[in-house]
Amino acid sequence: MQRADQLMPAGRGILPMLASLKLTLATFVFLGVSIVLAYFNEVRTSPWLILSLSLLSLNLLAAIATNRHFRRQAPLMIFHLALLAIVILIAIGRLTYFKGRAEVVEGESFTGEFVEVDAGPWHPSGVEQAAFTNLGTRIRYAPGPVRLGTENNVGWVDESGKLQQAVIGDHTPLIRNHYRFYANWTKGFALMFGWQPAQGEPMRGSVNLPSYPANALTQARQWSLPGSAEPVWAALQFDDEPVPEGGGEFRLPARYVVVVRQGEQRWEIPGDRGIVHLDLPGGRLTYLGLRTWMGYQVAWDRTMHWLLAAATIAVLALGWHFWRKFTARPWND
Repeated sequence: MQRADQLMPAGRGILPMLASLKLTLATFVFLGVSIVLAYFNEVRTSPWLILSLSLLSLNLLAAIATNRHFRRQAPLMIFHLALLAIVILIAIGRLTYFKGRAEVVEGESFTGEFVEVDAGPWHPSGVEQAAFTNLGTRIRYAPGPVRLGTENNVGWVDESGKLQQAVIGDHTPLIRNHYRFYANWTKGFALMFGWQPAQGEPMRGSVNLPSYPANALTQARQWSLPGSAEPVWAALQFDDEPVPEGGGEFRLPARYVVVVRQGEQRWEIPGDRGIVHLDLPGGRLTYLGLRTWMGYQVAWDRTMHWLLAAATIAVLALGWHFWRKFTARPWND
């Protein structure tokens, strides 16, 4: 029977291999390739990215376990433990993060629908509980026009049942259920319609036109009505500029015409006409008016504060290490 001490060399051989600097270098190269692949892939959190971060965590953990120099010096030990925490937190963040882009019409509520979504495979659901209402937007422009800032007024009901309001913008978010909603640069016009199918319940909704002024020449959109086989096309036409070149605030056009087309049928609805009913083969489409919509960047990442804390500890520990090293002997040596 082998003695216990005869079994130790094999065990000691695995940890040094995991802690080697060669593996560290190879892991960093693997991590870089994984990041590039994730950047150009629709799936941002790939198995290769998680695998490279896991290997880097094992490498750091093995280095801490095998290097006596770390254990004898508290600053180095704290620094490497903080570095290990950063790598683990990055891996958790990539598995659980959420990013999205939503559009909410003025006077309407956010219902959990997104134009674009990018999320980790372990992201917990709950964004539909972050309800709020778009109460109106003020967007100021300098001559050019150059956007100066966005002030979006939002309202919501808190946990106690009280109505709350706040003004958010590019750098001031609304935080609901740990989701951060930023009012970004995208905004535009929304055509409000009601639809009464030949058979079924009436419904109401909006057709959000492309963002303005980024798509000033393509203020049109096609969509399909429930129960109708042929799609509907609508466009907004106006002469006055909603974004003044000499500076001012973004606004609805004073005079405009809404053009609606389905198949061979075509209607022109002046902006001052009010509510207009259009009889289509599958039912009645009612034009209700023109509003604006606001675009929101939505983010969820519970690891950010922990990453900041771990990075702060790592920097302080490294500073402590070098302070002890340089003060161990006189400066005039």
